[in-house]
Amino acid sequence: MLRLPLLRGAARQLHVQQLRLASTAAATQFGRPDPSERASNAAAGAADQGGSWGTRFATIGALAAGAAAISSTVQLTSTAACEKPVGEDAAEKVALNGKDFQSFKLKERRQISPDTKLYRFELPEDTKIGLSIASCLISRAQLKGEDGKEKTVIRPYTPVSDPDVKGYFDLVVKVYPTGNMSRHIDSLKPGDSLEIKGPIPKLPIKENMKKSIGLVAGGTGITPMLQVIQQILKNPNDKTQISLIYANNTEEDILLKDQLDQYAKEHPNFKVFYVVGKPKHKASWEGGVGFVSKEQVQKYLPGPSDDSLIMVCGPPGFMKHISGDKKSPKDQGEVEGLLQDLGFKKEQVFKF
Repeated sequence: MLRLPLLRGAARQLHVQQLRLASTAAATQFGRPDPSERASNAAAGAADQGGSWGTRFATIGALAAGAAAISSTVQLTSTAACEKPVGEDAAEKVALNGKDFQSFKLKERRQISPDTKLYRFELPEDTKIGLSIASCLISRAQLKGEDGKEKTVIRPYTPVSDPDVKGYFDLVVKVYPTGNMSRHIDSLKPGDSLEIKGPIPKLPIKENMKKSIGLVAGGTGITPMLQVIQQILKNPNDKTQISLIYANNTEEDILLKDQLDQYAKEHPNFKVFYVVGKPKHKASWEGGVGFVSKEQVQKYLPGPSDDSLIMVCGPPGFMKHISGDKKSPKDQGEVEGLLQDLGFKKEQVFKF
């Protein structure tokens, strides 16, 4: 059985209750078809695929979905190390150097939903992955295309294991029928290797960088958000107020809801509001219903301010609705959607 380790070290620890995930991978709102696993949506760990704007939902394969099979208790450990850049301590061994592709052997894999698996890759026992917050990894493989010719395929994924864990790192991947890289990873057996490069930084998170940070996540877009949340909450010196709006298909599809709820219970500087498209238990559901609305953003997230920042991550249609999509991987583009309507400026919004 795959388990998350109990991190030791000190200052303040957050004991998160046993993780629970719905057996069916959650889905997200507003997506448009994208069978080619678009790299521009890589921060969410998978591409969006299939269906109409209002009714189609992208299957989630990110964020410790592997926790569906995990029965241990997770702890956030506060140490001085959380303030150091990766590899600053000369005694700390890290696997990634940010420059080169390296081969990592698959240690084990586990089915966590009909089309999603958790893949655990080996590291030396005394070595961390070397992942900065918030960042992703790039996978590479030589694969045959539809024309039968080999080509280099590169796809980004967001690890779901804690960056401080030694000896391994986990990727959660949803297998798309037309996804070349996801099908390749799914074909790997224990002992086979995958080429990986990173970390690919998205946005450096610094202690007390803003008074308030608002997060809007759809589906797999929760992946980088969890990195940000954990980084802030495990640092007792960081007083940043965090608020999250997290959209899914039904209440049963919300990944890591127990963990997020426990964070909110234990940390007064973290609040979460859930929105689902189709609640299965309408009488008891207390969150939002339908699409994320302008009123919900106004109520649950910080307003436009030089001392606040809104982060958005999700499939293309979700991004368009909330903030507008990025113009390119290196160009955030103009603020559009709900955030534009609410008066947010370009420098007050970050799109993963």
